[in-house]
Amino acid sequence: MSTAIKSPDPEPAHQYIVRRTVEACHMAKEAAGAAAEGIATGSSTLLNSLRQRERELDTLDMEIDSGVTTAITEVGPAEARELLACMKFMIGLERIGDLLLSFANSALSVSGRIDSQDTRDLTQMATILEKMLTDCGAAFSAREIGKAIDVLRADAEMDRLRNLVFLRHIENPENVHRQASLQVIFMTQSLERAGDHAKNLAEEVCHFVSGHTVRHVLMAYDKPVEQMFIDYLRRRDHNR
Repeated sequence: MSTAIKSPDPEPAHQYIVRRTVEACHMAKEAAGAAAEGIATGSSTLLNSLRQRERELDTLDMEIDSGVTTAITEVGPAEARELLACMKFMIGLERIGDLLLSFANSALSVSGRIDSQDTRDLTQMATILEKMLTDCGAAFSAREIGKAIDVLRADAEMDRLRNLVFLRHIENPENVHRQASLQVIFMTQSLERAGDHAKNLAEEVCHFVSGHTVRHVLMAYDKPVEQMFIDYLRRRDHNR
């Protein structure tokens, strides 16, 4: 007598959407990595690759938006909250993709005419953004608030670097001739705003996992943002 082999049950819709959201985090992280390496090396190939990555994030955004609309009526309250978090995540990730494409377009337009200090700061900002997106994906996938807190710490460093670039190009206290100031400012703004969206994703994880606002989560950690920033700098210097 023959025995039929049963195929496994198909993946539930809400689990598929969660998995695809985590994949989108990884995709955005790779885009930030390409931006960092592209500006550091002046690689037009890497910078041009951000256009395709932005398209892929757009496609995922539409897929998840459509999937959530259908699936949310077929699940319980806990899964519904998870699906809504996925939708919010994809909105943020899609905007990060747009901002990284804007960064790449500005970088390509100056074609290597950026001062070395600006290149270093922009590379560092893009690298920090890459780590923020890595932590966002890990925080969402593992429901780990600690990783989300790391993202909040990193955002303060993004703001510090933005301020340094703006000081050089807008206030310019040394009255030094700066190259491609307008493009550098646009690139800095794009990365800083992308960092803000990553911070919003981390706050969404805090709220989704704990049921509390990020302010209450930080109180539970018993550390003000300023202290978390100091801890972040110490850990960064220790790992160098």
